[in-house]
Amino acid sequence: MAKYWIESTERIMDNLDCSSEQKLEGVVSLLRYEACQWWLIVKEGTQLERLTWEFFKTTFQGKYGDRSVVEYETKFLQLSHYARGMVETEYERYVRFEDGLRDTLRVLITPQKERDFSSLMEKAKIIEEVKHVERQNCDRERGRNKRDSKPSSSVQRPKKNARADGPVRAGLLVIATGLQLCVDCGRRY
Repeated sequence: MAKYWIESTERIMDNLDCSSEQKLEGVVSLLRYEACQWWLIVKEGTQLERLTWEFFKTTFQGKYGDRSVVEYETKFLQLSHYARGMVETEYERYVRFEDGLRDTLRVLITPQKERDFSSLMEKAKIIEEVKHVERQNCDRERGRNKRDSKPSSSVQRPKKNARADGPVRAGLLVIATGLQLCVDCGRRY
């Protein structure tokens, strides 16, 4: 998500012929809440000449990038060897790992009662897969809606009915999250 946000923002700024300095100013003005606070801390601890558009992109991607849960788990376990005092107990490992998850995953995991580290990692992987399938379904639907709404001639054709090869099903993964599919909008609640 972060990568796409940066790319689309940069594309817009390129279309407006913005310089690198203007891109940095523009994108910083778009940051909100946690991201804004994060940038203020990064900016405060960085030499002025290093505060460039390229530095922002790299740093932002490092913080908010779309790292997979598997990649995050691997890095977390590697780094936990150097910080044994911070992740000494199962509960501390759980809390630290959960805090490092992307917000979109954390909000779905936090309400659950289980506080077991290995269960947390597995649930995070399942939820990530469900989110991935949802994104694929949304992208597919967007593509269909564009095709269905653009007539190829002066006479508008009726919309096509849903096909058997419709949205990808997540099977048991959807059940594991406890989210229900809304029949009106197609989102999970």
